[in-house]
Amino acid sequence: MDAMAAVKQTFFQECEEQLAELETGLLAMERGEAESDTVNAVFRAVHSIKGGAGAFSLEGLVQFAHVFETTLDHVRNGALEPTADVMAVMLRAADLLADLVAAARDGHTVDSGRSEVLVGELTALSPGGAEAEAEEEDDMSDFSFTPVTVAFDFSDAPVDIGRSYTITFKPRPELYAKGNETVLVLRELERLGELEINCDASGLPSLAALDPEGAYLEWTIKLTTEKGEDAIREVFEFVEWDSSLTIQAADAGSSDAEPGADSTEDAFAALLRSIQGDEAAQPATTAEIIPLPSAEEREAVAEVEAQPTKAAAARNSESGANANAGAPQTIRADLERVDRLIDLVGELVINQAMLSQRVMEAGHVPGSAVALGLDELEHLTREIQDCVMAIRAQAVKSVFQRIPRLVREVASMTGKQVRLITDGEGTEVDKTVIDRLNDPLTHMIRNAIDHGLEKPEVRIAAGKPAEGVVRLSAMHRSGRIVIEVADDGAGINRSRVKAIAVEKGLIAADAVLSDEEIDNLIFLPGFSTASEVSNISGRGVGMDVVKRSIQGLGGRLSITSRPGKGSTFTMSLPLTLAVLDGMVVTVADQTLVVPLTAIIETLQPKAADVHGLGGGSRVIAIRDAFTPLIDVGRELGFRNTATDPLAGVAILVETEGGRRSALLVDTIQGQRQVVIKSLESNYRHVPGIAAATILGDGRVALIIDVDTVIANSQSDATILEPVLAAAG
Repeated sequence: MDAMAAVKQTFFQECEEQLAELETGLLAMERGEAESDTVNAVFRAVHSIKGGAGAFSLEGLVQFAHVFETTLDHVRNGALEPTADVMAVMLRAADLLADLVAAARDGHTVDSGRSEVLVGELTALSPGGAEAEAEEEDDMSDFSFTPVTVAFDFSDAPVDIGRSYTITFKPRPELYAKGNETVLVLRELERLGELEINCDASGLPSLAALDPEGAYLEWTIKLTTEKGEDAIREVFEFVEWDSSLTIQAADAGSSDAEPGADSTEDAFAALLRSIQGDEAAQPATTAEIIPLPSAEEREAVAEVEAQPTKAAAARNSESGANANAGAPQTIRADLERVDRLIDLVGELVINQAMLSQRVMEAGHVPGSAVALGLDELEHLTREIQDCVMAIRAQAVKSVFQRIPRLVREVASMTGKQVRLITDGEGTEVDKTVIDRLNDPLTHMIRNAIDHGLEKPEVRIAAGKPAEGVVRLSAMHRSGRIVIEVADDGAGINRSRVKAIAVEKGLIAADAVLSDEEIDNLIFLPGFSTASEVSNISGRGVGMDVVKRSIQGLGGRLSITSRPGKGSTFTMSLPLTLAVLDGMVVTVADQTLVVPLTAIIETLQPKAADVHGLGGGSRVIAIRDAFTPLIDVGRELGFRNTATDPLAGVAILVETEGGRRSALLVDTIQGQRQVVIKSLESNYRHVPGIAAATILGDGRVALIIDVDTVIANSQSDATILEPVLAAAG
């Protein structure tokens, strides 16, 4: 990859961050939280995207971002109120901006008609709308212009006693073609200290000879500031490549700047907006310009160029480091390198276990120097593994931030009113899990809106608010991440679900099912309650895909529903797909691993506590409750006959759905951390087995899929075996 391609790739990575900040800010504004910090953050996000796009000549992206930015600027200066209608347009504009970024990154196009519609809507939001712009153009056509010398009056600006600098700044046409405005640059300089600004218009031709895309003005600025030259250059970092720039300290020679890059607007129009029309029309040698906005307004402008693109940051790394000395220091690392590091740590864990095994076989006592050294090595290995896992840890916010747009789209398509509530966005999980969460969440959110929530008129008739609520939450629980998608809709219509399953031949007509079993019918392949095929649902592909995706991540999916109150889908996923803590057990001469997060306790069965139920099923009494006792060896096919429960060990486990069962194993070898190896990738899917690992002696051990073992055991004792086998 060449240097420019690498910079461009970094730009698109930063666009993802800016789009996320944009979405967050707009949603806050929609909730009525339109504080200046929020509005400025939204403005900066669009401005930064526009600036980087201009550097790479992404004209379509630049043009739309500029219109979007202009409308946001009206909100910043109080000329436009962020009402519900305004925010609806802004949110659609953010969606289009995201699509334009994706199109530029992936090399495809976005429907121009869609862009034109949103440009028109954004323009109409501006004070006076399109008519005001047309009138301004008409006035300009009759405008007689005489070159003038321009002096800005910053009498109300705060005066900072410090060093003086003389700055000469002459934009080139490329600067304006990339969306920059001289006025914004001058405003940024003004916040650094006391300014004296003059505009040399001697190069400005007559109006008849004027090129509207040309650049004729040169600015001479005297700045007195306590800030250093680095702070001044930071103001110009988006524009210095497309201008002639010198910065000269009062006691030093001039310093020519290297070219820079950023974002689009007509310089001539910007100048005209800064100058009083009546004064500019008068022949004169000097014209006083109306002062820039008040101190409060200038404070809002102060954030305009706060986030440079990567290209600018690379050229100003030293100054950027000084400016952000108080901020957390971060680096960008290629994901393949991190993955390789994780693989190596996994091998380290395996080799550490092998070394411990060899030492034990050699007969070293636990208190020996060698054994103590191995204990220290084990602690260090675990600490390294935890640190590496933390590098890959990522907040689910990156996934959650894509959901509001999906909600808006589905709500619009279904004619429903939906309010999305998110919780736990800061919950961290391994990036591998994050990357594979998007599709399942998309299906579940669509399902919640399309099938869960009622139409507004139906909700009102039922005594509910017209607006339905979908809640998306994430939390850590027992060493796993739990994600819930809940709605306050009508809940599952169980009689209809069962009837559809019978009609499609998924279950027998005389099948006797519990409420929970009926609810789980929606996970069967080909099941759908939609009466007709649409862009949202009805093809019989959806929740079964969700369940398989979650199971592929080593997770579980459960559902609870209350008629008239709504439904909740709960996903329980491992925090990482790399390692886990497990209990190593022996079953029929086979070594297996039971995930520690599923284990509640272990116990030695007593004769008085074990009871038979017929058909080979047994239960064990644990703390005044009868719990199913499952012979793991027989269930997994390691032996054909049941083992004596009194000769084994019972491991009390809890499924993701909250049900408890006791797994009967022969012996327990101990607890240890194991490295997860995908069985499907290296062999094939094995029912009841989640993955595999390599033990300290080099043997392969299978990791038990606790939920599947329990589900299969229960299905063996019921007439619902075909149903649960298909669903699970």
